Amino acid sequence: MNVPEFSEKTPKDRWRAHVLAERRLLDDAQRAVESLALCHVVAELALEHPSMAAYVPVGREPGSIEMLDAMAAAGSTVLLPSAHEPGPLRWVAYSGRESLVAAPFGLKEPTGPTLDPDAVAACSLVLIPALAVDRRGARLGRGAGYYDRTLDLCRSDAMLVAVVRDSEVVDRLPDEPHDRRVTHAVTPGGGLVRLSTE
Repeated sequence: MNVPEFSEKTPKDRWRAHVLAERRLLDDAQRAVESLALCHVVAELALEHPSMAAYVPVGREPGSIEMLDAMAAAGSTVLLPSAHEPGPLRWVAYSGRESLVAAPFGLKEPTGPTLDPDAVAACSLVLIPALAVDRRGARLGRGAGYYDRTLDLCRSDAMLVAVVRDSEVVDRLPDEPHDRRVTHAVTPGGGLVRLSTE
């Protein structure tokens, strides 16, 4: 992915603007194909991971609610984030699409008891929204830092998986010392991709 010059202040801003512009060009038919492919990959992963953390995709983010349903149908307990205050994410167990309600920042989250941030330590796999990820494991998020503050609470052997489109796995992204790297990416065409976090 070649990043054109933009007037934003930082390299991360340029990347964010570029990826979001590319996602806006994605038509509904292609998005449905990609979402179905991700659903199959994640359902297979759920067979090996009895507890997983995920998120509810919004807008043009890769993934779907069907992906969450497939994880639950495979027998996995699925935790979804609750981001009502600055700091590490709190979690709520997913109990089906009918439990999803509007949340801050235009997101959706399930109703139910809210768990402390360290509940994510029970999850052996964490699906993480991303705009892009590089082959070193550097992840580009929206910039609020919720996941950077949360991932330190994950168990040391957890698979930290950025969910992106195929073109959003790139050679190198700008990163900073506080950025927490991920161990894998999952894409519609490539499936699960191991990244180097060295």
